[in-house]
Amino acid sequence: MQYTHLGRTGLLVSRFCLGTANLGPFTAPEDSPAIMNEALELGINFFDTADIYGWWGGREQPGLSEEIIGRWLAKDKARRRQIVLASKVYFPMSDDVNDRGLSAYHIRQACEDSLRRLKTDHIDLYQMHHVDRGQPQPTEYEWGMAKPGVDRQRSGQRKPETSWEEIWQAMELLVQQGKVLYLGSSNFAGWNIAQACERARQRNFLGLVSDQSLYNLSQRSIEMEVIPACREYGLGLLPYMALAGGLLAGTLRKAAAGRRTPVYDELDPGMKAKIDAWEAFCRELGEAPAHVATAWLLKNPAVTAPIIGPRRVEHLADSLRSLELDLDEAAMARLDEIWPGPGGQAPEAYAW
Repeated sequence: MQYTHLGRTGLLVSRFCLGTANLGPFTAPEDSPAIMNEALELGINFFDTADIYGWWGGREQPGLSEEIIGRWLAKDKARRRQIVLASKVYFPMSDDVNDRGLSAYHIRQACEDSLRRLKTDHIDLYQMHHVDRGQPQPTEYEWGMAKPGVDRQRSGQRKPETSWEEIWQAMELLVQQGKVLYLGSSNFAGWNIAQACERARQRNFLGLVSDQSLYNLSQRSIEMEVIPACREYGLGLLPYMALAGGLLAGTLRKAAAGRRTPVYDELDPGMKAKIDAWEAFCRELGEAPAHVATAWLLKNPAVTAPIIGPRRVEHLADSLRSLELDLDEAAMARLDEIWPGPGGQAPEAYAW
């Protein structure tokens, strides 16, 4: 396993982060410990969860993934010292009007609840799951599950409901109490990152050290403003949906073999042509599409650790091939042809 610093901190984390959103909803609770055991065996020391995880998959049980991790940690006290544990706060956890958002009231209670479920006395990286804009429920866009080629209609801009003064005061208290060590963001725009970091700087507070964002070969819009903001403020980037919900994991090959995935049925002719070129290039390289997609992320110096969320143990070990795959300049150029990005950072991406 390879390790790197989490953003501008001195903390070393593995180049892969184990995402645990599938633990509970898609991987049975009794099967989940095997995945975490294997992660430790492979040298993965970075585990990511969220208070809301367990909400999907038909279970509608927020907190389930944290509870699974908590039971795993409780069975062997040494495990807590072996991992960097990350969780998140923001989304509604009940019908209570204050059991959501980033108010000081909710941050304090949500942290206590996460600590209880995780059976630990501190969270290493506590992340704001979204900028506080009053969204009552997560949408497909927030989870990165919007279908390829489908226009993502948003519900319009919302005025932030909680001031940065209130948010940072609440987070500072958690740090002072030793319940949280580092702070991160998720699904922030570039200007949200700048705003949060500048307000923290005014308070002589470390502020954000990482951002978790939707990023993969097929969805590269964060290259315009989020990645430049991360570079400027020293945030480690933690991409989720590295395989675009299976789109980049050999969709056409699996369909040809009689294993049509749900994402295949959503592809329009233009996207199928692009996927065909993508999979043909991976065959030229002699590598599995999933490995190439993740290796492309690892090649980006802004990326700390892609988040991988295996549903089975064998998927986890197989992922490590990406660490050995060093894409040369010609391969990177070809990937840019197949999956063109926005053209660089803003404003150069769209203006002279």
